[in-house]
Amino acid sequence: MTATVVDEGAAGGHRTVLLLALTQAGSMTGVTMVTLSTALASAYLAIDPRFVTLPLAVQFLATMCSTFPASMLMARIGRRLGFSLGQMIGIAGATLSVVALMEGSFVLFLSGAVLLGMHNAFWGYYRFAAAEAAEPAFKSRAISLVMAGGVLSALAGPELAKITRDLLAPISFAGCYVTIAILCTLNIVGLQFARLPPAPPRTAVPVKGRSIVELLRQPKFASAVLAAMVAYGVMILVMAATPISMVDCGLTFDNAAFVIQWHALAMFVPSFFTGSLIRRIGTIPVIMIGLVLNTVCIAAHLSGTDLANFWLGLVALGLGWNFMYVGATTLLTESYRSEDRSVAQATNDTLVFAGITVATFASGALQNTLGWQAVNMAIAVPLLIAFVAVIASRRAPAAA
Repeated sequence: MTATVVDEGAAGGHRTVLLLALTQAGSMTGVTMVTLSTALASAYLAIDPRFVTLPLAVQFLATMCSTFPASMLMARIGRRLGFSLGQMIGIAGATLSVVALMEGSFVLFLSGAVLLGMHNAFWGYYRFAAAEAAEPAFKSRAISLVMAGGVLSALAGPELAKITRDLLAPISFAGCYVTIAILCTLNIVGLQFARLPPAPPRTAVPVKGRSIVELLRQPKFASAVLAAMVAYGVMILVMAATPISMVDCGLTFDNAAFVIQWHALAMFVPSFFTGSLIRRIGTIPVIMIGLVLNTVCIAAHLSGTDLANFWLGLVALGLGWNFMYVGATTLLTESYRSEDRSVAQATNDTLVFAGITVATFASGALQNTLGWQAVNMAIAVPLLIAFVAVIASRRAPAAA
């Protein structure tokens, strides 16, 4: 009888991981489309070239500001309702972006970016929900498999961007945002079938966890957060500038879509085995592999501006992100107690998106003032800092 219950629970957990992977795929497809289209859509709105990445930066700033409230809200209303609410906000953001492009309003476009950023704050917790639904031995694989949902986004995102770019011609890129609204709607449907923890009873007395300062004093927790921040920050810094740099170098929008598609594949295909690799060699060696791959990205981009250089650099960047981010997320889940969960996860994602926001603001400015080589050289310092921090945490205990 006990074995049957365990098997049913494991099966339910695996089904939930699959559904979360699919909704992750839908959400990441939207992100891929936004990343590829936003800077060019901003240029279509005829703004100063220095500000073409501003909507992306505003989006990530909104995510940073919404991450902590999203986590606290889901602790009260449950994962399913919280995730569904996040997708509804995404529908509103995509719709407002369509209106902005039709009206030619950059201010409205920035407002749509704010709502899309709030939307991202909610679905960013899918990987943690998967770890919570999985049995302990399956936790690292559950995280990586949810991240593997991005493979579908890598295949679908750039293609959908190309197909829908002129769907509402002569309004360029509006069709991309209509597609994002449709994806959010499909995600809401899928979430209703996942086995997610319900909202806690209102009569339950919450167990007080540690404060943000106490958590950040734990070396393993701090190094996991730093590794995640660097992984995402350096990836965004380079990726956001790539379509602009490629066009500046005489390459086409389709060339940029091709490179971004391979980059997204490199980000998520390894997730099918990253969890197993973590179980075999450990989280820190996997993070180190990611750091090495990011240095390959720097070398490829500093050696030339041909299509092959952009392709190799973005593939190495995507692979490096995967090993560092999945490794850092797994390390994070090993560094806090159950009562710390909401604060720990929110602290991590808030700081990660703080780094992303800074990187996105810096990306357009660096690209348009100092050039493509400066963008790539800028990531060397944070990679070195992450290397030192992760090495220093090797002897730190697990969640204390």
